[in-house]
Amino acid sequence: MNRVILMGRLTRDPEVRYSQGERSMAIARYTLAVDRRGRRSQDGSEQTADFINCVAFDRAGEFAEKYFRQGMRVLISGRIQTGSYTNREGQKVYTTDIIVDDQEFADGKNASGGGQGYGGGYQQPASRPEPSGAIGDGFMNIPDGVDDEGLPFN
Repeated sequence: MNRVILMGRLTRDPEVRYSQGERSMAIARYTLAVDRRGRRSQDGSEQTADFINCVAFDRAGEFAEKYFRQGMRVLISGRIQTGSYTNREGQKVYTTDIIVDDQEFADGKNASGGGQGYGGGYQQPASRPEPSGAIGDGFMNIPDGVDDEGLPFN
């Protein structure tokens, strides 16, 4: 079984191209910085993230183009695909990409700092109004003369 689930931050805005032919299709490429779990060095010299190349096709590519921005934390699932090609210097270069099946936001709208303009229907919860009998610390005053047996807790 070839299945990958990753959560990381976009290192830059997705690069999107459209295929040629009768029906053009969006092809979005982006890189996720995925934190490694485990020990970290004291001086910070060790790499603590892996940079994973991702490719999203068709509607997923259009979604990435429209809503994904640098710094956003996203959750993706897909499969690993390896390949190779020969570069201009005649050297063989090996590639590893994640072909995205599903992708979604892993944070709320304003969590990445950029927060402007992506959809998903997320709204920050409104602050809860204080009850009318609140004394400022979130607790209500219990009027004098109320016996403890009438309260729903001990």
